[in-house]
Amino acid sequence: MVSARVATAADWPEVVDLRTRVFVHEQGVPPEIEQDERDAAAVHALARDDDGRVVATGRLLLPGDGGTTASLGRMATDARVRGRGFGAKVLAELHRQARLRGVEVVELHAQVTARRFYERAGYAAVGEEYEEAGIRHVTMRRRLGCEQTRPVRPSA
Repeated sequence: MVSARVATAADWPEVVDLRTRVFVHEQGVPPEIEQDERDAAAVHALARDDDGRVVATGRLLLPGDGGTTASLGRMATDARVRGRGFGAKVLAELHRQARLRGVEVVELHAQVTARRFYERAGYAAVGEEYEEAGIRHVTMRRRLGCEQTRPVRPSA
């Protein structure tokens, strides 16, 4: 059974390894921008396969100003297990962690190739596509607790 949990400091080397394989080696993201100072304050989640290897991960950046909108990112799933529910479990755990911390809306920069994955999870695109780290992205938002996709409009 696929499950996900919050990552601990002991998990960090495996999380970094997976992110490096997916983002740097597979997608060509420059290594100097793959990790950043926000990793230290983020809530990281992971999923392991039956052999105990970290095969999916993501991070949640909480609002620092007492706000209720968090950012989700660095979602990575090992190519060998894509489509088997590991990424969806990590996303669900990050949503759970966000709710526990009073977050109402989650925003992310989805790679265009992953847009359908996020739409199935209740996200809606806001704005036009753009390039980030050499990859086409679109900003997406989801109001937590909503089962249907309802776009969250940018603030005026």
